[in-house]
Amino acid sequence: MHQPFYKDLWTGQYKLPWTRLHALKDYAGMVRLLEEFPNVRQTFNLVPSMVSQIAEYAAGTASDPFFECAAMPAEALTEAQQTFVLRYFFQANVDKIIRRYPRYVELYERRRGPMSIQDLRDLQILSQLAWFDEDVLAKDQELQELIRKGRDYSLSDQERMISKQREALAAVLPVYRDFAARGQIEIATTPFYHPILPLLCDSDIAEVSHPGVTLPRRFQYPQDALTQLERARSYMRDMLGVTPEGLWPSEGSVSDEALAMAAGCGFKWAASDNGVLSRTLGIAAGIDETYQQYVWQQDQREMRLLFRDHYLSDLIGFEYSRMGAEEAAEHFLARIRENTRNHDVLVPIILDGENAWEWYEANGRPFLRALYQRISDDPRLEATTVSQALERYDTRPLSHVVPGSWINANFDIWIGAEEDNLAWDLLLDARRVYDQHAAETMEIARLLAYEELLIAEGSDWCWWYGPEHGSENRPEFDQLYRDHLSNVYRALGLEPPPQLSHPILKTQDGELREPPSNPIHVTLDGEVTSAFEWMGAGHYRPDSRSGAMHGGGAVAREMFYGSNGTDLFVRLDCAGTGKFGIEFEGSPTEVRVVLGRIVEMEAPRKGDRFRITVERDGLPSMTLPAEGWIEFAR
Repeated sequence: MHQPFYKDLWTGQYKLPWTRLHALKDYAGMVRLLEEFPNVRQTFNLVPSMVSQIAEYAAGTASDPFFECAAMPAEALTEAQQTFVLRYFFQANVDKIIRRYPRYVELYERRRGPMSIQDLRDLQILSQLAWFDEDVLAKDQELQELIRKGRDYSLSDQERMISKQREALAAVLPVYRDFAARGQIEIATTPFYHPILPLLCDSDIAEVSHPGVTLPRRFQYPQDALTQLERARSYMRDMLGVTPEGLWPSEGSVSDEALAMAAGCGFKWAASDNGVLSRTLGIAAGIDETYQQYVWQQDQREMRLLFRDHYLSDLIGFEYSRMGAEEAAEHFLARIRENTRNHDVLVPIILDGENAWEWYEANGRPFLRALYQRISDDPRLEATTVSQALERYDTRPLSHVVPGSWINANFDIWIGAEEDNLAWDLLLDARRVYDQHAAETMEIARLLAYEELLIAEGSDWCWWYGPEHGSENRPEFDQLYRDHLSNVYRALGLEPPPQLSHPILKTQDGELREPPSNPIHVTLDGEVTSAFEWMGAGHYRPDSRSGAMHGGGAVAREMFYGSNGTDLFVRLDCAGTGKFGIEFEGSPTEVRVVLGRIVEMEAPRKGDRFRITVERDGLPSMTLPAEGWIEFAR
């Protein structure tokens, strides 16, 4: 479980709401669900900086502008606050969250038009109600009443919703303490502010994983990496009553130096991805290599290591949300049975604990129940904690690891792109200024400056820099990163450099939609027959960037489409293989498909809104666009 550190220590305000909202929707419910399955044991990795934010929300000492606007009487919202509400209160999965509430859908469809006071109050309540945990919504009578009411909410309804939200936030951390104490879950952790440890130790190590990568000026502060590790372990002990033995290094990022440091701090095991294992072994890490534990040893220090099954973990993270719960659970366990061939082996499944579920029906609870029930009913299967599993299986020695992360076994997400490298250079400048002025600064200010540096060392800022990931909140992440660095200078009594007042983000292409400008006539042969064949066609290019989760496939790099009046023609570039189809709103249709250097398709035009479907590897259809439809102008 992980969220960036959204609090500005200088102002005391939280800039974004995602820790609060995911604490409502995911964190407690994921653990409480295990009450129904006492034989299922799991490991939950909690990032300390996320835990500290949850603790402040639970204590009522945290505040963010999103919460303030949700709690304020609609009549009291200023014009600027109303604009804020209309901009941000629809930031949720439209199909799986917003569409569960008819009034929320109605407001979403009218979001660019005028809103009455009643409209705003309904939006304030529904935008928060939609983020409550599934089982809390099902069992809490007061929340059930709000759901049944559906619209025309009163000020007292709003006050009740805010009260229930505070109550739910206060319950999160006690659930982890309770389940850890009874032994049904193991709590692992991550360096305090979620930094990429190998890069803190030496940013030049990125070139080992990606020879020739463009690097910023060298950042080399292993003492900061050690601080992030030591504080993580002690803080989790103080907050949750257990001292973590396990470490999920941020983003599964490992190096020999980072592992030695973690072992020296008392961690007994760590985990990464089998892509890193492949590069370490010099062979493709298949089932036999992945389904076992390793012991890394160097200079009289050792660490037990697991490497997650990338494919199976990503099935849960990215694919099963498009399948029924029972079907997905059966498919997953069938793959495990097939892979293990009835041998007693360790299958490491590690994935994002929060962001996947909003793509599932009912926040993934039906899928998890179906999965846990099948595991409980099958005597050949056992879901157990990492530490319990490591006691049962032999280890294979490793004398080193090739540095890398769970994404492509390198560090390219966080370093190498122009924006990333500028962010690292600005961090290095602030770190050097701290070294120059810390000794002459009062202790309280010096501690504040160093804390802001540790926050800025977190991985989340560079997650959103560079070309790989997109979000409506990228400007806010950029601003918050630069605020943290600016606060280093302010705490030291210095003026922040002018460069920190300018965005690091560059303009980036996202989704492109261009409607057709004239009729087209196409020869279906899988080739671009002439330069004029697709001239005037509509053009759709999906946003190639991922969001908070990295991964998932794409149907095609781009699509061209048009009509001769009676038929629809579609061209897909860089589409790969699969079973392609066209679906008009309301019904599929017969399609003629020709695969060549491009994919060309023809179907009777049955309406003005359509999308492309493709089936691959026996999994449910993906669509282009991933959400919504391509629409001909009327």
